[in-house]
Amino acid sequence: MKLESLPKSNEMKARKRVGRGPGSGMGKTSTRGENGQKSRSGASISPWFQGGQTPIYRRIPKRGFNNAQFEVKYATINLSTLERYFNDGDAVTPEVLKERGIVKKQLSGIKVLANGELTKKLTVKAHRFSSAAVTKIEKAGGKAEVI
Repeated sequence: MKLESLPKSNEMKARKRVGRGPGSGMGKTSTRGENGQKSRSGASISPWFQGGQTPIYRRIPKRGFNNAQFEVKYATINLSTLERYFNDGDAVTPEVLKERGIVKKQLSGIKVLANGELTKKLTVKAHRFSSAAVTKIEKAGGKAEVI
């Protein structure tokens, strides 16, 4: 066995010297092929670039944690609705609203908003009130009670 016939390890391999003339076998295009984006100088394409087609991270729907599932949503009701459906001296509770079909889903609770006028004296029990709704209910002689 001769020294030159031993298998070469990576430490002994010579570095590939490209663009050093036709005799090297790596002249002219310097192992870059003929034309195209990758043959140009300074060409670097990001690893996630997919040739102009819609990338996979935009084709696949989003997954994972989302705070929206913990959002507190209230079923809203206006004073104009209370004026229409209730008589003077009635007590308005979430159960009554659901029973009469005024509110379909109670969600996290009921919030009374100040849209419309209230002339009847009502006792309104709800989870939330807008400040304007409270003043209008009290001005009509009623009570706004937070549950």
